[in-house]
Amino acid sequence: MIAQSNAARLRRQRNVVLASLLVLAGACWLVLFRQAGVTQGMGLTMGLTLPIFLLAWVAMMIAMMFPTAAPMIVMFATVAAGKQQRAQPFVPTWVFVSAYLTVWVGFGVVAYAAAAVLSALAMQSTWLMGNAARLGGAILLVGGVYQLSPLKSLCLTKCRTPLSFLLTSWRDGYGGAYVMGLKHGAYCLGCCWLLFAILFPLGVMNIAAMVGLTLLIFAEKSLASGSTIANIAGVALVAYGTFVLATAHGLPGMTT
Repeated sequence: MIAQSNAARLRRQRNVVLASLLVLAGACWLVLFRQAGVTQGMGLTMGLTLPIFLLAWVAMMIAMMFPTAAPMIVMFATVAAGKQQRAQPFVPTWVFVSAYLTVWVGFGVVAYAAAAVLSALAMQSTWLMGNAARLGGAILLVGGVYQLSPLKSLCLTKCRTPLSFLLTSWRDGYGGAYVMGLKHGAYCLGCCWLLFAILFPLGVMNIAAMVGLTLLIFAEKSLASGSTIANIAGVALVAYGTFVLATAHGLPGMTT
């Protein structure tokens, strides 16, 4: 009877965590829909200062990554709740999640800096302005090649096996949970960073592109054929990037 009660409590806690992730993601999608109309056509940095850009970036990460990271986060919450029931050291799930977001915020700073530098160089170079579409095609091509790389495969494998990750990486305490979140965030970044980089040539606030990438990342991480889907996406990106390089056409709002 006690075991059944504990199991029911774990299920409720797991459902609360999952529902919280999905509600936060849904709220951030609403923010992105509103922001897309305001910043459309305003350049790579969307005309925003770094702090405001990072707020928009975090909203985008929550909207796109929380649904795809949910299995790992829910698994962490379940293991932590089990330890709490056994009177072992307990750490709230938000510690793990905050470390995960820290990795993506760091990537956001790098992305903003790169976008700002490219925008400044483009203002001074007619060559860059004239070849913006082809440079975007090169990013798509590199993104496709990375999809087919061993590093992508390694990171994707780590993201696809939440229980295995926790069993091999578990550390007790708040500091341990934060380190675990950073580690998972690093694998997730290694899995998806170039997919986010291609948002710059496709449009930083291109809602259709963001929805498509979210579905792709979810499929890669959650479906049984995820690795095959990742490879197919890689081939498609290579073909798309090659076409743009050859024609300087095919990117939203970018032509020579």
